[in-house]
Amino acid sequence: MSGQIPDEKPTAPESPAQTRRVALEIEKPVVTYVLMGVIALFFIAQTLCTQFLGFDLPAALLSKIRSEILAGQLWRLITPILLHGSILHVGLNLYALWILGRQLEGIYGHWRFLILFLVAGFGGNVLSFVFSPNVSLGSSTGIFGLLAAEFLLILQNKQFFGPRARAMLGNLVFIFLLNIAIGIAPGSNIDNFGHLGGVIAGGLFAFLAGPKWELQFGASEPRVQDTRHKNDTIAALLIVFIGFSLIAAIPFLKF
Repeated sequence: MSGQIPDEKPTAPESPAQTRRVALEIEKPVVTYVLMGVIALFFIAQTLCTQFLGFDLPAALLSKIRSEILAGQLWRLITPILLHGSILHVGLNLYALWILGRQLEGIYGHWRFLILFLVAGFGGNVLSFVFSPNVSLGSSTGIFGLLAAEFLLILQNKQFFGPRARAMLGNLVFIFLLNIAIGIAPGSNIDNFGHLGGVIAGGLFAFLAGPKWELQFGASEPRVQDTRHKNDTIAALLIVFIGFSLIAAIPFLKF
């Protein structure tokens, strides 16, 4: 995706049969680069602690450990998105964040994109906490939310993508299913519950608050206008956060 929406046929009277390109305002992916920098710094801190202290202090304090969350350390439902287990792990996730983040942040805007990433990470860690006893860490919970958001962006605005929409949607589904298949392969230590939670939380937020475009005709060229409002973002945030908080409460209940 770029700063131009695919060809669209305007319905304005002055050019009923002319195919024109439609302008779309794109913001610079500042939040994406900040997130990448913070994640990289945390991995450096993990590496240094392992080297000089003999153990990974950030992981001990911030990763998803079920017993510690049950003991009241609720921050572990979000902080694992900052941590990684190896150079390959952090490298792959940073690359995915670079690809998806630059595309989505430019369209979502800085704050809505940041909320999307955080609620997806929260949702992924909640589902992992409820359904998996294993220790987990990694930003892939948030990244899978971005994957779901890109799917919803195309699906809800497919008239702007033309015949390419079906192939783009199919490619995203393939990437998701491939990662799930890798996660259930024998010997894999990938947290599929975290990925699934990220997809559900990020997808729900994107469905409720993600960009929905309409074509508007001004004095000059036609432009794409996002019809979502700030209240949509707030409402979606509350729905996803409260919903997954209720799910997170399940292990605390004594039946």
